[in-house]
Amino acid sequence: MGTQKHICNHFEYALKSNLAWAIYKNNQNPALFERTKDKQCPKILWIGCSDSRVPETTLLGLEPGEVFVHRNIANIVPPSDINSMAVIEYAVEKLEVLDIIICGHTRCGGAEAALTDDRVGGVIDQWISPLRTLRRSNADIIDSTKDPIKQGIKLSELGVQMGVHTLLNNYCVRDAIISRGLRVHGCIYDVATGRLRDLSIGTDAIKYLSIEEKQSSCCNDHDPVLVKLDQSELI
Repeated sequence: MGTQKHICNHFEYALKSNLAWAIYKNNQNPALFERTKDKQCPKILWIGCSDSRVPETTLLGLEPGEVFVHRNIANIVPPSDINSMAVIEYAVEKLEVLDIIICGHTRCGGAEAALTDDRVGGVIDQWISPLRTLRRSNADIIDSTKDPIKQGIKLSELGVQMGVHTLLNNYCVRDAIISRGLRVHGCIYDVATGRLRDLSIGTDAIKYLSIEEKQSSCCNDHDPVLVKLDQSELI
């Protein structure tokens, strides 16, 4: 009963906090909820980690309706994951977002768990298996430091690059890059400072190419254009 009461108190606090927030936002900007009640017009698709320390709308300083969001453990974007692919397709083709941000973060539990093959349990081991494969194929980069925290950050960076690679080879993303200038970015969020670090990967690397060259770069599964860390093959 004690545990249940503890959980209920958190929920009640959340409800009260929501009421206070709604009143504050309405006083601050009376048009906000009126503007968003019928439709959303986000300019950004955010693909991030489920970690509670990485609240995308808050850390970007944006408002409700400005960011379309997909989050999962360790911000993994498997090409075969229908959940991720549905979000990406909807954001790109229906909402016509202008930017996609894939964001990893420091002290990511998923990335740190993937540094070893020790069993986590349940479906989590299956979910983080792409990161473990990535770790093994990039052991020289991971092992360039013996600090496990820094190793986790390096794997998080590689995971973001792998996600960017997946995005740039997604048909609807690829078409939107060529037809309307959709931009794809990779970032790392530092939970110790609250700041984003741009990894300088994604469409920035191909923005000066011709349409034909862009199409060739986006379609090439082995193109090194994404990579700034000396490894051209991430998956």
